[in-house]
Amino acid sequence: MTAQTCPRQHQRTTMEIASLEPSLYTVKAVFILDNDGNRLLSKYYDKKLYPSMKEQKNFEKNVFNKTHKADNEIAFVEGMTIVYKCSIDLFFYVAGSAQENELMLMAVLNCLFESLGQILRKNVERRCLLDNMDGVFLVVDEIIDGGVILESDPQQVIQKVNYRADENPLSEQSVAQVRSYTRRHTKQCHPACIEYDSLFY
Repeated sequence: MTAQTCPRQHQRTTMEIASLEPSLYTVKAVFILDNDGNRLLSKYYDKKLYPSMKEQKNFEKNVFNKTHKADNEIAFVEGMTIVYKCSIDLFFYVAGSAQENELMLMAVLNCLFESLGQILRKNVERRCLLDNMDGVFLVVDEIIDGGVILESDPQQVIQKVNYRADENPLSEQSVAQVRSYTRRHTKQCHPACIEYDSLFY
């Protein structure tokens, strides 16, 4: 399917965006890729959209190919509205339907990026991200639940993440869970890739 990255004819004014009625399930997917397009984290909230891992990774690769050299922040790929941001060797993506409110999607993206910036102490790069995946998991869950936006204020997200970390610190068993899960998916994913699928809940 032909994909277009931020064509002028698809750009909407702020007034037009504000007039849209957003659906309850605003976010279709969130994923983080490295600068080679390899998946580091992904979460799909619409299970019918890309039901298999192969379909998901093909979609992500298509999105990456259309965006990693572009200077824009919004792309239209495979009938989806994609907002994205890059930092050093990472690419952050939030996907919604073609009719979705870009401002809402961008608010989610900015909240994710700024929250991770605090968790990672401004070192928003691949190695630091992989070393702090437990915190990344918590941040994503505090922002989005089942596709529904729960929070768009980074300060509130960090407060909730800190509270949950204090109340339910990761046990050695949880860490072993992540390592075991990663080993099982080595043949399907990039060696450093961790599939995010409610590992701790």
